Amino acid sequence: MSGSMVQILEGNTFVVSDERGDIAASATDPTGLFSFDTRFLSRWELTVNGDRLTALSTDDLQYFQARFFLVPGTSSVYINATLTVIRQREVADGFHEQLTVLNHASEPADLQIRLAAESDFADLFEVKDALKKAGQYQTRVTGGCLVLSYRRETYVRETWISATAPAEIDDHGLSFSVTIPPHGEWMTELDVVARIGAAEGTMASQTGTPGQHRVRRNMARGLQKWLDRAPDLRCDWEPLEQIYRRCLTDLAALRFSTLTMPDRSLPAAGLPWFMTIFGRDSIFTSLQALPFTSELAATTLRALAEQQGTRIDDFRDEDPGRILHEMRYGELTAFEERWTGDTALVRDLEHAARAALAWIDEYADLQGNGYVAYQRRNADTGLENQCWKDSWDSISYRNGDLPGFPRATCELQGYAYDAKIRGARLARHFWHDEAFADRLEREAASLKRRFNRDFWVADGGYFAVALDIDGRQVDSLTSNNGHLLWSGIVDKSRSRAVARHLLGPRLFSGWGVRTLAEGEARYNPIGYHVGAVWPFDNSIIAWGLRRYGFKEEAACIAAGILDAAEVFAGRLPEAFGGYARSRTRYPVEYPTACSPQAWSAGAPLLLLRTALGLEPQGEHLIVDPALPKRIGHLELLDLPGRWKKVDAFGRGRIDTDRRTSR
Repeated sequence: MSGSMVQILEGNTFVVSDERGDIAASATDPTGLFSFDTRFLSRWELTVNGDRLTALSTDDLQYFQARFFLVPGTSSVYINATLTVIRQREVADGFHEQLTVLNHASEPADLQIRLAAESDFADLFEVKDALKKAGQYQTRVTGGCLVLSYRRETYVRETWISATAPAEIDDHGLSFSVTIPPHGEWMTELDVVARIGAAEGTMASQTGTPGQHRVRRNMARGLQKWLDRAPDLRCDWEPLEQIYRRCLTDLAALRFSTLTMPDRSLPAAGLPWFMTIFGRDSIFTSLQALPFTSELAATTLRALAEQQGTRIDDFRDEDPGRILHEMRYGELTAFEERWTGDTALVRDLEHAARAALAWIDEYADLQGNGYVAYQRRNADTGLENQCWKDSWDSISYRNGDLPGFPRATCELQGYAYDAKIRGARLARHFWHDEAFADRLEREAASLKRRFNRDFWVADGGYFAVALDIDGRQVDSLTSNNGHLLWSGIVDKSRSRAVARHLLGPRLFSGWGVRTLAEGEARYNPIGYHVGAVWPFDNSIIAWGLRRYGFKEEAACIAAGILDAAEVFAGRLPEAFGGYARSRTRYPVEYPTACSPQAWSAGAPLLLLRTALGLEPQGEHLIVDPALPKRIGHLELLDLPGRWKKVDAFGRGRIDTDRRTSR
C-alpha cells in the first residue's frame, strides 16, 4: 500500500484511508473498512460546502486510532483558512468517528457538511484479484440509519451508519446543515457498524446495536495491560527498546478472536491481505512470541485443532489430521508445554496431535519414498506450493527450471522429524504410551539418516531445496537450510558447511539471509521468495544456528535484522530487498509487503531469545547470552514460565560489524 495511506486496525477489522481520512476505493485497491474478509465501506468522503478537504497533519494515536487535521479547499500564504476540521477515528470491529468543525472567523459560518457513503461488499480476495460480485445490493433508510446491504442467497452482509447530530439521510450518505457561531465549534459522532448474517433473522452485529451510541472497549487500557504483562526490557542500545515495544504493540494489533472462541485471541497473519488465521503463520508467530506472551500459543493450538482436517476433500486439499493453511470465513504443543508447564493443554489436544502425526505417514508421503510431499488436488484454486515459500516460482533447480509435482521440500522433512521427536516426548511423559514413543523415535532416526543421504548436494556442501517426482535433487541454494538446523535433522558433521553458506556472501546480504542465493538462475533481490530477505525466516535461521553451537553466526543475523528494524522505525515489514548492504546502505522494502505482519513482529522477539540463549530445562530457564557488541548491557526482567518469573541478563561481546557491513 502507498505510504500516504493511513491504517488503523483491531483484530481482523481494519480501516485504510487516505491522509484526509477519506475512502475512495477502486476495484483493486485495499482501502475501506474491512471486517471478517469483507469490505463493508468502499466510499467515505467528507465535503464542506461541496469542497474536498486538504490535510494539514495526521496523527497515528494508537494502532486502533487516528486523528486527521484538515481545512476546506487549499490555503496559502495569501489566504488563511477560517475553518479547521478534525476527524478522530477509532476502529473496534466497525469504527466510530468524531467529526468536529472549528470556526476561527468573527462571523457565523453557514455550512453544508456531507459524508458520502457506499459499500461494494467486496470479498478481500475479490479486491486482491479484481473479481466481480454475483449478489444483489440494496440501500435503505430506517430508524435514523443509512443501511447498505448485500445478499447472495443466504449470505448477507450489512453496514449501518448513524450520527448523533440531526442529519438528512439519503441512499448515498448523510448531510448536515449547520451554522457555527463566531469562534465556535460544531461536533457530531458517527458510527459505522458491520453486521454479518447467514439468513433473514440471524443477522448479528459485530460492534453493537445499530443506530445507538456504542459503549466501546477501552482499547488503550487493554493495550497497556498487554504491554505490562510482557517482560520488561532494558538495554544500552536504545533502538532495541523501541523495537521491542513496537513488536509487542503490533502483535496486540493483530490479535483477533474467532467466532467460536470470542474470549480468546490469536495472531492474524498480516495487513491487508491476511487478517485471518493462517496455520503456518499463526503457529510460527506463537512460537516466536512464546517467552513473552504464551497465551497466543494456547489459543492458536486450540483453534487449529478445532479446524483440523477430518475427511478427504480435494476441493480444499483436506486430509484427516492435516492442519489448515488458512481460514476464510502439531509441533507447537510440545514447545508450549516445555515453556509454560501447561500439561492440561497437552492432554486436551492429544487426539489432535496424534492425528497430525498420523497424517505425516498416512497422507503426506505422495512420492512413496517416506518424505512429506505436496501436490494440489484442486487445480483451479488450490495452492501450488504448499510449503512456507508458497509463491509459484519459489522452488527451482539451479538453472531456473521448475520441478514437477509432487514436490518434497527439505524443510518439511525437518518439521516432520522435529514433530516425531517432540511427539515421542509427549507420548512418553503425558500420554503414557511408551510403545508409540519408541516408534516415533525409530521413525525420526530413520528419517534423519535417509534425509542426510538423499538431500545433501555433495558438490555444493548444502541441502537441496527439494526432491522432485523422480527423486532427483532440486539443487538450488536457499535459506531453507537454516530451518533444517532449527529442526535438528542435520547431521552434526554437515552443520558447519551449512552455517558457512548461511553467512556467506551468496546468501547473507549484511541485513539478513536471502531466500535464494545470489547467482542462482531465478535470483532476484526483490523477488518474493527468490532473493528477498524475510525477517521471520532469519529468526528461525538464527535459532537453528544457536542449536548447533554457532553463537557468533546467530549474533550476526540478529544484528543485521535488528539494524533493519531500526531503519523501519521498529516495524519490520514482511520482506525487504536482498540487495547487498554495501550497495544500498539501507534495507529496501519489498513493494507489496504486508505491514504490520505477525511473524515479522515476532522475529525480534525470537532473536532476543536466541541472543540471550534462553532455553527451558525442566523447571528452570537456562540463560547463555551471545549478544552483538553494539547492544551493550541487556536486561529482560520477569520472564514468565513454569518457573514463575525469572530475570535474564547479558552483555554484548560479539563483534558483528565485519560481516554485517558487507
